[in-house]
Amino acid sequence: MFLAGTKEMDDYRRDLFWAQRYARTNREAMLGLYQDVVRRFRPPTVFGEAVHCHHNYVSEEVHFGEQVLVTRKGAIRAGNGDLGIIPGSMGTRSFIVRGLGNPMSFESASHGAGRRMSRGQARKRFTVNDLREQTKGVECRKDGGVLDEIPAAYKDIGKVMEQQKDLVEVVAELRQVLCVKG
Repeated sequence: MFLAGTKEMDDYRRDLFWAQRYARTNREAMLGLYQDVVRRFRPPTVFGEAVHCHHNYVSEEVHFGEQVLVTRKGAIRAGNGDLGIIPGSMGTRSFIVRGLGNPMSFESASHGAGRRMSRGQARKRFTVNDLREQTKGVECRKDGGVLDEIPAAYKDIGKVMEQQKDLVEVVAELRQVLCVKG
């Protein structure tokens, strides 16, 4: 544990925020590469504004009148007007959302459906054939290396979205066509 105002905490925050900037730069580079490929095969494609949304991170924010560090683990920022992405699973729909700024959630919402069973349980319970069936129509890996990501291992994204309607409003519902895992 680091105490506020110590050299250790200052060093930790410097390194943490550097790593988060590095991760964002990496995501931006991947997005640029993806856009280049799409433009090569579909030249008239025009991309709109990118929605930059990460989860599992720390942010310096003010809540209830105090400067705090908010750790969002499996969560996204859902401040008033913030755009975010809430994915379902490899074979289900995902959502573009706009935050409602609910102070009781520290202006946060879930990052996705969330697991309903552990990775180990999913590997024991399902087969590669189950994975192929549940991801029919989605271009993705369909092998044992991603079996733990099978859609049935996740909660129902529709129910999850219903339970957080006081946190976000749905801007767009996306149908899964491509999923890159591993």
